[in-house]
Amino acid sequence: MLLQAGYHGPPPFTVVTAITQWTPDVPAILFAAIVGTGYFLAVRRLTAAGGTWARGRKVAFATGLGLVLFFSVSFFGVYADTLFWARAGQVITLLMLAPLCLAMGSPVALALATLPRKRTDRLRGVLASRAMRVISFPASGSVLLIATPWLFYFTNWYPTVLSNAVVDELSRLALLTIGFVYFYARLQLDPVPHKYPHLISVVITFVEVIFDAALGLVLWLNPHIIAQHYYQALDRNWGPSLRNDQIIGAGVLWIAGDAAGLPFLGALMRRMSVDDDKEAAEIDRQLDEQDAALGSEATETEDDTAAPASRLWWENDPVLAQRFHRP
Repeated sequence: MLLQAGYHGPPPFTVVTAITQWTPDVPAILFAAIVGTGYFLAVRRLTAAGGTWARGRKVAFATGLGLVLFFSVSFFGVYADTLFWARAGQVITLLMLAPLCLAMGSPVALALATLPRKRTDRLRGVLASRAMRVISFPASGSVLLIATPWLFYFTNWYPTVLSNAVVDELSRLALLTIGFVYFYARLQLDPVPHKYPHLISVVITFVEVIFDAALGLVLWLNPHIIAQHYYQALDRNWGPSLRNDQIIGAGVLWIAGDAAGLPFLGALMRRMSVDDDKEAAEIDRQLDEQDAALGSEATETEDDTAAPASRLWWENDPVLAQRFHRP
């Protein structure tokens, strides 16, 4: 296919170019290298000191960094400024998929377990601050996560990202940060300022699914082309039309957003199950201690008063014994 003289973007998107087209996104590469090195050095330090770190956490964190890297240097990064759907895949990954995996790696708990005392005290102070309490409040994080893609696509934010490389990099970092803070507060795998019932997060997830669908539908049915002047100036004469490109991108946002909710719900259900098991074990322990204490008191009473050994079960309970005391 011959390209128009005014077009200066990447070659037409095909299966071959999806495999061969890569871009050296230096900020993304440095981010993945620095964060990944710090995380796994901390794991090594913890294990060297005799501690343990679950393999699932390491895999989840590595997957999150891998997603950040892949969607920055692969064909998604190459075509992000040319095809609406490529940028949409990048946005939803950095806002939901990658942060979920990073939060499942429990980096805050790892930092608290391995950093020097002064730094851990400082980190605990940040976690206990009023700002963190506001950010980790269920409504705050949910509104921020839901509002971000709407602001991204329906303000000048999106056209600016397409035309300004610095804003592009900072925006991707902002998306990743917003998503991480949300999942950090919702999963509660790391220490949080205040713990909320996981059922609240389950309800919030279903609300988010509705807003994801609404965003996809609005972009799908909206006759207005987002960043139309920018895309028209590209003079792209291959691939889908501007309208169809936006429709494909709307589907990517919708489907990928809902798909991200599935592993999140799975993680929440697992957390609820683990917490229920811990609560049941604690109740059993308390009941065992009460039974042991009551048995000891009953034995002492029998030894002191030479009372008959056969007594009704409720007579050994101090509360019920007073309520049903018989002279």
